[in-house]
Amino acid sequence: MRFFAGRFITIVAASLAGTAAVAQDGAFPVEDIEVPGLSKYAAPQRTEPLALAETGEVTVSAQLMEGAEDIPRGLVWRVFSPEPGQDGTLPLVATAQGGTSTFMLPPGGYLVHAAYGRAGATKRITVGDQPKSERLVLDAGGLKLDAVLSGGVRIPPKKLRFSVYEHEPNATGERSLIVPNVQPNAVVRLNAGTYHIVSNYGVINAVIRADIRVEAGELTEATVEHRAAQLTMKLVREPGGEAIADTAWSILSETGEIIAETVGAFASMVLAEGEYTIVAKNRDRIYQRDFTVTPGRNQDVELLPEDLVEQVSEITE
Repeated sequence: MRFFAGRFITIVAASLAGTAAVAQDGAFPVEDIEVPGLSKYAAPQRTEPLALAETGEVTVSAQLMEGAEDIPRGLVWRVFSPEPGQDGTLPLVATAQGGTSTFMLPPGGYLVHAAYGRAGATKRITVGDQPKSERLVLDAGGLKLDAVLSGGVRIPPKKLRFSVYEHEPNATGERSLIVPNVQPNAVVRLNAGTYHIVSNYGVINAVIRADIRVEAGELTEATVEHRAAQLTMKLVREPGGEAIADTAWSILSETGEIIAETVGAFASMVLAEGEYTIVAKNRDRIYQRDFTVTPGRNQDVELLPEDLVEQVSEITE
């Protein structure tokens, strides 16, 4: 059964400029989910069923938007006492997982919270002697993200990660992180609204950002184009030769800033489009080569004897 209408967005942007990301379904542990609009709550103090003679029956269900079908699975329900305890937290009196759920509770007032991934809603209810039903409208949708290289070339999923942030910065100018380390082509369930998305290709400087709008009852699919490439560098004695082991590598930006360092016979990394200087140090020799990263053009880069610029012993004298 489908719960989201489709909406597709293709986003093309330069590296370090505006664009979008990918996301991950909200299968989160109960204790890890924040409850919007409620203060901290205490763990339930009892696990055995309440005596039926002392309870009333309430059935709760949730919808993505007004008039939509009830969500049949994937919900996490929490029922709170509305009065804080001595420690200032709201006592958690009952939980359930799945779709529509029924609780047997002592008559009185409660706060019911429904979490669906990272989407959620809270409602105040009253339980009496007669069975009753309560419906929560989550006003939520889904976000599914992916990324490609120039020309539509697919990026290996293991090299892609996305993060979902609040749209508006806080008082310190930082955006609050909502969902970290989201995998490509997964779905994040979110309350309707605008979110700031960050897409990371590799771990260095291939980063794309964008603001994406999630609509209630819809699945928004967005694809970002990364202007970057993967380079594999090696120091050799002759073209096509064996890589020399124990080589220390430094990658400098066009302004001379060191943006990556590693040690080994090979240095493999993803870099954003631009001009770089590659520096390799092996024993008492330093090799250097300027290099241009072309979007989507993955390639091997060899440093040769003619790239020798200095010997360490000469520098220290």
